[in-house]
Amino acid sequence: MAAPPPHRPRVVRWLNRLGPIVAPRWPSLDPDDIVATAARRAQSDEFGDLGFSERLERIVDAVEREAGLHWIGRIAVRQSLITALESRFGVYRYRARHPEIVGVPIEKPIFIVGFPRSGTTSLFNLLAQDPASRAPLGWEVQYPNPPPESDTYETDPRIAQAAKYFQQMEQMAPQLPAIHEIGAQLPQECMPIMAQTLLTIQPAWLYNIPSYQQWVDQQSAAPSYTYHRHFLEHLQSRHMRERWLLKSPTHLRTLDALLDEYPDARLIFTHRDPAMTMPSMASLFYTVGGIVTDTVDPEAMGRWLLTWWGDALDHTMDVRAKHRDKASQFIDLELDEIAGDPVRTVQRIYEQFEMPWSDDIGRRVETFVAENPHGKHGAHRYELGDFGLRLGEIRERFRTYCETYDVPLVV
Repeated sequence: MAAPPPHRPRVVRWLNRLGPIVAPRWPSLDPDDIVATAARRAQSDEFGDLGFSERLERIVDAVEREAGLHWIGRIAVRQSLITALESRFGVYRYRARHPEIVGVPIEKPIFIVGFPRSGTTSLFNLLAQDPASRAPLGWEVQYPNPPPESDTYETDPRIAQAAKYFQQMEQMAPQLPAIHEIGAQLPQECMPIMAQTLLTIQPAWLYNIPSYQQWVDQQSAAPSYTYHRHFLEHLQSRHMRERWLLKSPTHLRTLDALLDEYPDARLIFTHRDPAMTMPSMASLFYTVGGIVTDTVDPEAMGRWLLTWWGDALDHTMDVRAKHRDKASQFIDLELDEIAGDPVRTVQRIYEQFEMPWSDDIGRRVETFVAENPHGKHGAHRYELGDFGLRLGEIRERFRTYCETYDVPLVV
């Protein structure tokens, strides 16, 4: 049984038929035009590390060769590339004009990492209930320029702008909220930040170009973490709290580079049976990847993810073995623990990292859980067979991971 074809609103189906007839040469994915448009919108001639230029050319080449974009998909890809570079150029424009923000310390940031669909998002939301924690929100990651300010952090007009953007994503993929909720005022993970370097898994995932990811995996991830720090310096320049709270499962693949950039980082690893996470993750990637193309292959997606995330966890285990001297900076949690006793789980994290705990934090966590029950946005349904995955090969590929972290096997 294969996964169902991507959802297509009627207006999108109509535009995909009409667009190539009335505007066969538009939209352009010419790299020079994309850069020029982004620079004009950002009103910036400050680009930062110029390595993004080669990456952009490689992305466009891969998109043209293998993505199978429909007409609306081409518009979406062009706009997402322009938006990413516009944000990047704006960050460096502000940075050049405000050198006082450069090098302001980012001490002991908390990173939530772990296999996708293992409770990373849930835990991110729980920890973000502490007013002392500064988690990037969807609106400020999508529209970071100028930096957000404390006085208008809850009323900035970009909140409404971002809400409209995320609503459009949900219209294209109505299943998305049940799989992975996103929103203007919800904590946003690191991948969209680092995607502004064009050196992450996001282009390969969103545009259905796994060949690009094969190239990225051979490159140093250091530039993406350098930009990550610059982006945080930007956001915190006018609105900061006691600590940064960050999250992305994709850090598993580049954990060595993360620790090079943030040697005092505190890392929370979430765990879950890979036989449960793999089809759930494949469903998420398939749903989002299907926004821009009608040709995404669910079985090919499943096999690519099995290989990529297996390699990511191998890398993580190697890095953790190398950094045994940093044991106090790590904590491991299982999904059932997070879901079963959220308050105690958060309290354990605070104890491990020697952060001040209060009953108020516990009450905030309890309130969030009560207001956001599991399945709030509907059920997420998927099967191993939807993505060509077999239990035996999942067990074999992740055997070492499961044994190393005593991950309970539930199927």
